Amino acid sequence: MSHPFKELGIPEDITRGLEDLGIVTPTPVQKQVIPFLVEKGGDLIAQAQTGTGKTAAFGLPLLMKMNTKHRDIQGLVLAPTRELAKQIGKQLFRFTKYTDKIFIEVAGGGDNIDQQIERLQRPTHILVATPGRLLDLVERDALTLEFVRYLVLDEADEMLSMGFKKQLSEILKLAAMRRSTWLFSATFPDAIQQLIKGCMSANAHSIQIDTEQIVNRDIDHRFAICKRAEKTAFIANFLKRRKGERGLIFCRTKHGASALCQELKEIGLAVEVIQGDLMQKERDKVMRAFKKQRVQFVVATDVAARGIDVAGLTFVIHHQLPDQIEYYTHRSGRTARAGNKGMSLALIEPNERPALTELENKLRVKFSEWRR
Repeated sequence: MSHPFKELGIPEDITRGLEDLGIVTPTPVQKQVIPFLVEKGGDLIAQAQTGTGKTAAFGLPLLMKMNTKHRDIQGLVLAPTRELAKQIGKQLFRFTKYTDKIFIEVAGGGDNIDQQIERLQRPTHILVATPGRLLDLVERDALTLEFVRYLVLDEADEMLSMGFKKQLSEILKLAAMRRSTWLFSATFPDAIQQLIKGCMSANAHSIQIDTEQIVNRDIDHRFAICKRAEKTAFIANFLKRRKGERGLIFCRTKHGASALCQELKEIGLAVEVIQGDLMQKERDKVMRAFKKQRVQFVVATDVAARGIDVAGLTFVIHHQLPDQIEYYTHRSGRTARAGNKGMSLALIEPNERPALTELENKLRVKFSEWRR
């Protein structure tokens, strides 16, 4: 019987590795992206959320295009955070179990740069990096991008909203010899359109997921009307009832996230916080504890939560609605991953009903009221 990924153009040495990982049925993004990249491999613009299988969508064709006889970096994947970069690198490595030796390195900020420089002395076919750290390595002559033929921009909207516009422009110039650029983004604000114009051909292939899928359909969107002073008590009560479940609580500010975490800790809940003032070491410690289920809940700010990918989160709570509509997509996308169901619960004050209606209209989702 033919393997579904083989039908998309993926060779047997890679499909065997996929089978070992239990990956048999392609996701909608993979069905659309893989045949184009395998056959044509030109510039691509794709709308895809986190948790939809996009790493395999670009990663499998990328692996196929590597010339293992050369030791230079031929594939470059840029990601907004070191967590996401590591996750992509790990996934790509797992796909190579039965292939010729394809060397993959990861370079993110916050990790020891000297060790990264040392590792990059070895043959490296694919580099997964964050923009800032990549440019640091270029400045130190630790690598060259002149042999890069395929450049992937993953979560491009996140990279721009984190202020990487200048760095991306520099990297695009350094990788001027590339054959194609593959851009993946959950949302398409104006800054993304400008980036596309600046770095891709006018006839780039576009894969536009149905607008109704801007937000994952497996997410149950709920709201609860709650005065500001009552929110902590509401969240505490909600969390106490989540016996074996795990989830994220989003706050708009660092101070708000830290204060909420402290209050929840004081009533005995297994909760930690991730916010921008944390040292990388502290952040890593929290993420390890969360992944190993020693911590049941994490309170986070929007920027600090980027790149968090923890399997099996059943809910996301919005202490306040986010400042930008795109953030709602990124927040809620932390749950209901890999075909699982999840809930996104927004706590709104009585006068915020119009903001919720705007979210419903723009994202084509329906919020139903949470009954306590």
